[in-house]
Amino acid sequence: MTDPIRLLLVDDHPVVRRGLRGYLELEPDFAVVGEAGDGEEALAAIAALDPDVVLLDLKMPGLDGQGVLERLGDATARVLVLTSATDAERVPAAITAGAAGFVYKDIDPDALASAIRTVHSGQLLLSPAAMRGLMNGATGPAAPNLTPRESQVLGLIAKGQTNRQIARALGVSEKTVKTHVTNLLRRIDAADRTQAALWAVRHGIG
Repeated sequence: MTDPIRLLLVDDHPVVRRGLRGYLELEPDFAVVGEAGDGEEALAAIAALDPDVVLLDLKMPGLDGQGVLERLGDATARVLVLTSATDAERVPAAITAGAAGFVYKDIDPDALASAIRTVHSGQLLLSPAAMRGLMNGATGPAAPNLTPRESQVLGLIAKGQTNRQIARALGVSEKTVKTHVTNLLRRIDAADRTQAALWAVRHGIG
């Protein structure tokens, strides 16, 4: 049996944290290891508890969620921003600061559980509304340095597809896909597939 996904809940409203905990603790693969009501508490809890995923509100008194993201340093926790739909304009800054996902508080509970599992697996997760917020902040031409094939591969990476899935979609070998991925990561100066997916979204690819 695999270890449960360790969760830290960060929100300045106790009722919200209580509601999240009540639902998430029903999931057999989740373990809520702590809560925090502001940014400073969140940073201390992350350091002390080493959670796998942090559910982070952006609007908090004192140090807000953006401040938490900017001060995470070497923490390995994946951060899923869970905030109000009025914060769409804050998506680009939050993603740039290291958030692995961005969803809104009106999300369906089952969809939230799925989002947690997605970011824990290493993928980027944006709600459609958050995606629009990120696109609204996009600047510059789309993929100026990529070949048409590399742009296709990047678009599929942005959709979360593996090399094997991309190979099947394009009718090429997996080895060829790996070569394209290596080349495009170098061209756009991305360290990994998550950064590549972010670059793709910002440039209207995918």
